[in-house]
Amino acid sequence: MNCKQNFLKHTFMKTMISLVFVFLFLNGQAQTENKETQTPALTFSAYLETYYQYSFNKPGDNNRPGFVYSHNRHNEFNLNLGFVKAAYSADRVRANLVLAAGTYMNANYAAEPGVLKNVYEANAGVKLSKKSELWLDAGIFASHIGFESAISKDCWTLTRSILADNSPYYEAGTKLTYLSPNKKWTLSALALNGWQRIQRVAGNSMISTGAQIQFKPTENTVINYSSFFGADKPDSARLFRTFHNLYAQTNLAENWSLILGLDIGTEEKTMNGTGVNTWFAPVGILKYSLNDQWGIAGRYEYYADENGVIISSTQPGGFKTTGLSFNVDHKPSDNMLVRLELRHFQGKEPQFTKDNQAVKSETFLTASMAISF
Repeated sequence: MNCKQNFLKHTFMKTMISLVFVFLFLNGQAQTENKETQTPALTFSAYLETYYQYSFNKPGDNNRPGFVYSHNRHNEFNLNLGFVKAAYSADRVRANLVLAAGTYMNANYAAEPGVLKNVYEANAGVKLSKKSELWLDAGIFASHIGFESAISKDCWTLTRSILADNSPYYEAGTKLTYLSPNKKWTLSALALNGWQRIQRVAGNSMISTGAQIQFKPTENTVINYSSFFGADKPDSARLFRTFHNLYAQTNLAENWSLILGLDIGTEEKTMNGTGVNTWFAPVGILKYSLNDQWGIAGRYEYYADENGVIISSTQPGGFKTTGLSFNVDHKPSDNMLVRLELRHFQGKEPQFTKDNQAVKSETFLTASMAISF
């Protein structure tokens, strides 16, 4: 391991040790034990999102560009994500099992073997303290990174941002999580199989790590930092990767809400650690709620990956693309959301294809219906 890897590893280990001490300190400061016992509960739920999408570039194979993983089929009615979920919760243990299908699963889980391609979540946890919310969970989870998930109805926009599509949606490993007594602080430390991996890359012996610090100063404001440290290649070609995600979400006024996010990542250029390649992606989403049933949202985003670490490109300047979108949402009932979104990508260089020609832009229209029950 080179000096840079040693430095990053030691820095992360110090961070993890600090978090553990914070866990122990806050646990020691916890208030009186809750005497009420929780009745064990097994619950079942389901989610379904269908969509139709039309790209004005008219891709011949009906596939969206390779960096799009959610809602990625053109000119057809399809299932983006559908799942059934079983959840168990008791005083000191909890578990989740979620089996899923759809074009999102086909695109995102393509590298996973066999039945793992259809496992959205499978995890179990134990509460380590009687006095405070300190949990140890292991298995397959939704990612600790970012403010968007694969569940569209929980996101402010119909489609996912470029930074969400190109950072982990899911992860496998174990995590230690602490929730403060006042519910304002959440701290997590994770050991992972890799960068969006259930099964580790063949020949990779490195366990990846991550951390999350989330602060909720008020009921309507969230400030979050998440990180990843590891490698996504075999030991023989290992390039150490670091990744940082920061976002803030708040209500600006009674009907206005705002999210600002930023991803920054680096990966070594060579195994001997001579320099790093960097990518970054800022995003902003502004939402307005007209009433309980209608809402609109607009998004601005930019993604720059000059050296093709995450998104490969044949252009000399790599992948540099700006995105704009506008969506209208209608909620006919508490468990259903109907959405329409117009979205435009504008590349600095010809990043897209139309009529078998490289072009700089793509515009597409997406409609969806999502229901949970």
